[in-house]
Amino acid sequence: MYIGFYSYYKNYNNNRLFSKKNDSRTPSSLVPTFSFLKEQLEQQGHKVATTDLDEISNFDAIVFLEFPGTENAFFRQVKDSGKDLYLIGYESPVIKPDNFDPENLKYFKKVFTWADDLVDNPSNSSGQAKKYFKINYHYQLPQNINFDLAKKEKLCVIISSNKSAKYPKELYSERIKAIRWFENNYPKEFDLYGLGWDEYNFQGEFLGIKLARLNRLKPLTKLLRPHYPSYKGPVNSKEETYGKYKFSICYENVEGFNGYITEKIFDSFWGGCVPIYWGAPNVGAHIPKDTFIDKRNFHTYEELYAYIKHMPNQEYENYIKATKTFLTSDKFYPFTMDCFTKLVANEITT
Repeated sequence: MYIGFYSYYKNYNNNRLFSKKNDSRTPSSLVPTFSFLKEQLEQQGHKVATTDLDEISNFDAIVFLEFPGTENAFFRQVKDSGKDLYLIGYESPVIKPDNFDPENLKYFKKVFTWADDLVDNPSNSSGQAKKYFKINYHYQLPQNINFDLAKKEKLCVIISSNKSAKYPKELYSERIKAIRWFENNYPKEFDLYGLGWDEYNFQGEFLGIKLARLNRLKPLTKLLRPHYPSYKGPVNSKEETYGKYKFSICYENVEGFNGYITEKIFDSFWGGCVPIYWGAPNVGAHIPKDTFIDKRNFHTYEELYAYIKHMPNQEYENYIKATKTFLTSDKFYPFTMDCFTKLVANEITT
């Protein structure tokens, strides 16, 4: 089989999708996921390339990374070609609603999605072939994780880029509420890291002009920047930074979608830090509840602070012990690259 991979993000062209290097043009969250998938497919005797490297007619099957839109020229060429089409969707419905529109999904033989509510009944009792397969954001388990409580210098941290959005269920504003609460009440016990907190972010339109263009004017964005006293700058290593804190606030960008669990909670695990999580309503079905603190259990930040501030060392150690158990158990396997590559490779070649 000759399998083509397509993304409307041109950064992935020329087989850069399969690079193992952390190329600045390719999101690090997908490095080296697709290089492993390519190796898995080639080991099975198949040929793999990004679709820009050959004629459409030469491919036997095409895998789309996110739905490109019904007006996309490439999609319009192949949707009625008779070729087997597959879709891998990572984005949430607020970013890529096209990934969840039944009218769009009818073109695909199989769909790989995090959305628990979309995945076919695992028992497949109807006897029909499955179409929707569960995937997670996937990782390689670090060789060493710093769980040493003695090296925790401060209580709490947020590592996140400064973004905003106006759609329902967004949690960007909740991050800012947490930041401002700690800055106003316990500034010595909290730090903020990430990109963009020292710049003003233009968005929206004025007289038909997209204001985001002004973000290129760095002196202007710096001049108008909001003041975050807790901001310590970007990080070279999330793992090393998290290792200095007991707790991390790691909210998804959006709440309310079953199965939408991104890298945020795992970044905290990799640093040996106990996450304070808010996002997927059913997170406990995938990640043991004793490995993280569920923000939904606290009505105010005063309540949350009192809990983490006065937590006995033994209770904290219980979180760490549960995390170690989870990361070395079968329950973690669905979040591994091995699980993702074997599932996708097998399903698009059978």
